[in-house]
Amino acid sequence: MTQSYLIALGSNRRGRHGDPRVEVRAALAAIGARRASSIVTSAPLGPSNRAYANAVALIEDDAAPPALLMRLKNIEREFGRRGGRRWGARVLDLDIVAWSGGAWASPGLVIPHQSMRERAFVLGPMVGLTPGWRDPITGLSARQLHARLTRRRALPNRRGAGEGP
Repeated sequence: MTQSYLIALGSNRRGRHGDPRVEVRAALAAIGARRASSIVTSAPLGPSNRAYANAVALIEDDAAPPALLMRLKNIEREFGRRGGRRWGARVLDLDIVAWSGGAWASPGLVIPHQSMRERAFVLGPMVGLTPGWRDPITGLSARQLHARLTRRRALPNRRGAGEGP
């Protein structure tokens, strides 16, 4: 049975295809993206100091989530990804963010992606691609999750207790 998957793509290191944006475009073709968001630039997480090119793609596949994850990891290796430091520079990072089957949990794979709700570089492109997608855990749409993450928060009142107006 064919399933729909949302795949997050990221690159912050030049690879055999070119700069990170070119790597992401090449990866979109390699994963068979049916539709894709715009490519956005985001600040790195962790120790890397290189900006990322990020996108989200919608693909259709007959594979179960673990089999698709193995295929994505093979594509990463074909693009030149090597094991190393967590959040370090990488030619390509592919993550299953969501799928049409709802939630999935197994060793090494949790869908929706555990950090998706805290990453504007995933939620922003998702809003452009699938604004009505609903998180099966929270029930919130991609648009609502993005708004919660990016809304401005009021600054605390700096006046001390007991001070008048």
